[in-house]
Amino acid sequence: MGPLTGVKIIELGGIGPGPMAAMMLGDMGADVVRVDRIGGSRASYAADPKFAVNSRSRRSIAVDLRQKTGVQLVLRLIKSADGLIEPFRPGVAERLGLGPEVCLSRNPALVYGRMTGWGQTGPLAKAAGHDVNYVALTGALHAIGQAGQKPTIPLNLIGDYGGGGMLLAFGMLCGLFEAQKSGKGQVIDAAMVDGATILFSAISGMYASGSWRDEPASNVLDGAAHFYNVYETRDGKYISIGSIEPQFYALLLTKLGLAEEMLPQQMDRAGWMALTDRFAVIFKTKTRDQWCEIMEGTDVCFAPVLSIAEAPEHCHAKARNAYVDVGGVRQPAPAPRFSRTPATARPAPCEPGADGDAVLADYDFSAKERLDLKAAGVIA
Repeated sequence: MGPLTGVKIIELGGIGPGPMAAMMLGDMGADVVRVDRIGGSRASYAADPKFAVNSRSRRSIAVDLRQKTGVQLVLRLIKSADGLIEPFRPGVAERLGLGPEVCLSRNPALVYGRMTGWGQTGPLAKAAGHDVNYVALTGALHAIGQAGQKPTIPLNLIGDYGGGGMLLAFGMLCGLFEAQKSGKGQVIDAAMVDGATILFSAISGMYASGSWRDEPASNVLDGAAHFYNVYETRDGKYISIGSIEPQFYALLLTKLGLAEEMLPQQMDRAGWMALTDRFAVIFKTKTRDQWCEIMEGTDVCFAPVLSIAEAPEHCHAKARNAYVDVGGVRQPAPAPRFSRTPATARPAPCEPGADGDAVLADYDFSAKERLDLKAAGVIA
C-alpha cells in the first residue's frame, strides 16, 4: 500500500491537470473518488476509458449536479473526506453549491484544492485559456524555439502537467500535512500560470544576473551551445548531448576525435555556431545506434532521442520498470519510488459512474438510499 493509504480525496471531474493530480494521489494509495457529471463531457476519457491514463487509480460515481439531491450527495461525501479537487473556472463551484464556504462549513478540516489556468484572482481569472496561453504569459514560451522562428510549443507539459497537475498535487499534500497539525482545512489556489512561472525560476535568476539573454536560441540551455544540443545521425535519427561541465566536454571532444585540435574555448559564444556545424558533420557519419555504443553510459552526458514507441523498450526504462500495464494499456509507472510503502497504479480508468454503488456503500449510504438515488436519476 502506498504512503497515502487512508487518505480520502473527492475529485470533481475535469480534464487535464486536475485528473493528473488526482492520479498522482491515487497512485500513492489515496482513496480517490471521481464525481462525474451525468450528461457531462467524456473528453477526458477518450474513445475508450482505459486509454485515459490520467484517470487511473480512482473510482467513479456519476451524479446529476443539476438536482439539489445530487449536490447534497456530494456534500455528504465531502463531509467524510480529507481533500477535494475542484477544476472549474472561478465561480462555477459556488454556483453549483459546492464552493469552499459551503464545503468547509460541512468539513472544517477539508483541504479544498482549486485548479485553474489563471488563478482565482486577477484580470484574466474568468477568461478561458489553455496550456499554450498560460506558458506564453510567463516568458517560457518565448524562450523555447529556434532563432528567427516562431516559438516551439512544448506539448502541454509545462502548463497543464508540470505547472498544473504537479503543483496541485504538491499543494494538496502541503495542505493535508498542515491540517494534521492544526485540524483546520484551507483553500489551495493552484494556477497553471503560477506553476509555469515557478518552473522558470532558475532561468529568471540567470536573466536577472545578466547571464541569460532574452532571445531564444542564444543561451547554453536553449540550443545555441554546441555542447548542449541535438544532432541528426546518419540514419536520420537524433542524439542529445549535454556536456556542460569542462571534464564532460573534454570527454566529448575525445569521443569525437577532436581532443588534439585547436578549437575555440567552450564558453566562447563566438565559436558556438561554427562548432555546432562541425559537430553536426561528425554526428552524421554514424547511425544513432553506433553513437550509443560509443557514448551511452559514459560521462559525456549523452542519450539517444527516442520516439514514444521506443522509450519503453530502452534498457534503462526496463531495468527500472518505468512502464506498467494497466488494463492492457502500457503507461508510465507511478513515481517517485518509495522503499517501504511502494506506490501502485491501481484500477484502470473506468466508465463514468461504474463504482457508484460501492462508493456510496463505503460512505455509509444505506441500501435503500442507494436505490432511491438511482430511481430518481441522481446517480447513474
